[in-house]
Amino acid sequence: MFHVKPPETDPEELATPPSAAEAIFGTNLDMAIAYHRSLATDGAVRGFIGPREIPRLWDRHILNCAVLGEIIPRVDGIRVADIGSGAGLPGIPLALARPDLDITLIEPLLKRSTYLSEVVDDLGLENVTVVRGRAEEKAVREQVGRFRVVTSRAVAPLGKLAGWSLPLVARGGEMMALKGSSVREELDRDAREINRAGGGPARIVTAGEGVVDEPATVIVIPRRR
Repeated sequence: MFHVKPPETDPEELATPPSAAEAIFGTNLDMAIAYHRSLATDGAVRGFIGPREIPRLWDRHILNCAVLGEIIPRVDGIRVADIGSGAGLPGIPLALARPDLDITLIEPLLKRSTYLSEVVDDLGLENVTVVRGRAEEKAVREQVGRFRVVTSRAVAPLGKLAGWSLPLVARGGEMMALKGSSVREELDRDAREINRAGGGPARIVTAGEGVVDEPATVIVIPRRR
């Protein structure tokens, strides 16, 4: 079970979800609420979430990640890898918003991968697998195979991220990295590294516009055929 809420946590910080959450998560809304509660309590105690981020968990983190599901094709059998998953962002919100996806969370640190496994078990997420390791390791690549989509959030500069992500992408698939407002500068700066990693022409898209208060900026880079 999730750890008990620590006494120093302000109950008001465990806020009712925004109205957009029901539209995004549908019948999985209660599971999303449970995940929010876990991040705000257990996740904060274990150092995965900073105290200042707790009041912003819904808009800035959970919903901002979940809307990534808008740009992932809705066809059967799509496998998604979330590299450097940390406390499960974006992988777990994405799994709740898109239960049709088969998602693998790849996380190198033991304490984080342990937390991810606990969350997956507690929420009963049958479409999620946790793998401890680094995406760039040969053994991990051999273990997990290739994916239609590889996601990430706040993991590394874009060039390095492409070198980790694109080898996991099946031909015709894409890496989708949640980035901030400087993504255009990153793309210009790291164009050679992206090309060397096998990346094709990139595009920058916005997910969740008109749905959430803080839409997500996503850079999408296909793997060259």
